[in-house]
Amino acid sequence: MIYLTDVTIITGDAIREGTVGLDHDRIAGIWADGDVPTGLAAPDAATIPLKGMWLFAGGIDAHVHFREPGLTDKADFASESRAALLGGVTSVIDMPNTNPPTTSRERLEEKLRMASGRSWVHYGFHIGATNDNLDDILPCIQDGSAAGIKVFMGSSTGNMLVDRDETLERIFRVTDAEILVHCEDETLVRQGLEQARERYGENIPFSAHPSIRSREACTRSTEKALEMALRHGTRLHVLHVTTAEEIRMISAAKEKNPFLLAETSANYLWLCDKDYVRLGGKLKCNPAVKTEADRSALRKALADGSIDTIGSDHAPHREEEKGRPYLSCPSGMPSIQQSLPVLLTVAAEADIPLTRIARAFSEKTAKVFGIRDRGRIAPGYKADLVVIDPTAKADTSHPAYKCGWTPYRDETLTGAVRMVFLDGKMVVRDGRILSERPEGQPLQYDRR
Repeated sequence: MIYLTDVTIITGDAIREGTVGLDHDRIAGIWADGDVPTGLAAPDAATIPLKGMWLFAGGIDAHVHFREPGLTDKADFASESRAALLGGVTSVIDMPNTNPPTTSRERLEEKLRMASGRSWVHYGFHIGATNDNLDDILPCIQDGSAAGIKVFMGSSTGNMLVDRDETLERIFRVTDAEILVHCEDETLVRQGLEQARERYGENIPFSAHPSIRSREACTRSTEKALEMALRHGTRLHVLHVTTAEEIRMISAAKEKNPFLLAETSANYLWLCDKDYVRLGGKLKCNPAVKTEADRSALRKALADGSIDTIGSDHAPHREEEKGRPYLSCPSGMPSIQQSLPVLLTVAAEADIPLTRIARAFSEKTAKVFGIRDRGRIAPGYKADLVVIDPTAKADTSHPAYKCGWTPYRDETLTGAVRMVFLDGKMVVRDGRILSERPEGQPLQYDRR
C-alpha cells in the first residue's frame, strides 16, 4: 500500500484534507484529515507526505491531434503522450483527421496498433464521419473500439467535411453514442477568406483570422447542430466553443436535451484577439481565438458549469510552418502540457471554484464517454492522479513536444506538476519521467 498523506483532495464535489491509499493500480480508500488508516503502520506500507499540495484525478483529454499516422514530422504518439503525462494528463482520446484519416475500422485498428507499447498515457480514438461511411463506422462505436464520432461541419483535413444535410440528419438520428462536432459554417468561412483577399491581397494579417473564421460562422453552424440534436435527442458534444453566443445557445438547448455538452480549451480561456499582434501565426487555430468579452464569457461559463469539459485541441505544427504568411500557415497549436497550469491560473484570476476544474478536467469527460474506472478520486477507481504544488510556477520554457514550442513559452502560470501516478505507480516527479518505458493502456468504455 502507498498512502498519500495530508494532501488537499480536490474533486468535482468537494475540497477536503486527508489521505488517499493506493493498492496496486487502484484507490483503496480515502480518509478525512485526522483519521488514521488501519494499514498505515503495516510493515509494507509506504507514505508520501503531501502537506500543502493539491491532488486531482489525472486529466482526461478527449480532444487531441497527435498527428500519427502521416504527419509524424510534427508529432507522434510517443512524443505527445510524453508531454501529456508531464502536464498531468493521464488519458487521451485522439481525433481522426490524420493522414490518412481514421474513417474506417481498418484505419482505427491501425492507430490502436501504433499506440500500443508507445503511449505514456492511456489512450483511445474517435472515428471520423464522412458523407458516406456511417454504416461502416457505427459498429466501431457499438463494440467499444472507438470512443465517439467526430463530425466536421466546417473545413477539415481530407475527406471529412460532412456537408450533405441528409447525411447529417441521418448521423444525428441513428447514432446513440457521443457525436463530437466542429461547428463552423463552410460558406461563411469561404466568404470571409474572399473578403480578406479583396482587402489585403495575399498579405493577410493574422489579426484578420477572427473575421475570416467569424463568430457568425461558429454560431450558424452550432445553431444547426443544436436544432438537429433537439429534434433527434442526440448525444451532442459541441467542441472548442469560442463565443458568448454559443454558450447561451447551448445552455438554452440543454433545458430540452440534457445530453448536450459544451467543450472549450484552455487556449480560449487564456488568449484573446489582442494576442495576434504578439503571437502571429502561432495563434492561428480553428475556430479562431475571439475577443476579450468572449474570453470572459467562457471563464464565467466554466465557473457556473455551462462549460462541461476541457479539451486541449492539442494540434502541433513545426515552428517553421507557423512562421509562414497567413495563407500558407497551418492552423493549430501545441498546448496539452500547459493545459492544467493554465486552468489553475485562470481559476485564480477569475475566482473559478477548483471543484469546477476537477469536474471539467477529468470527471465529466470520463462520464460522457463511459470510460471505465478512471477519472475520479474514489475507492475502486484506477489510481491515475496528479499532485500540484499551488505555490510554484509551472515550467513553460521547456515544452516536451516534438515541435519544440508552445504559445505559453515563458508565460507565468501558477501550479507546478510535482507528481503523476498512472495505475498507482509514480511515473513523474518534479518534471522528470521515472518509467523506463511507456505504460499506457487502451481505454475501456462502458456503453449505455
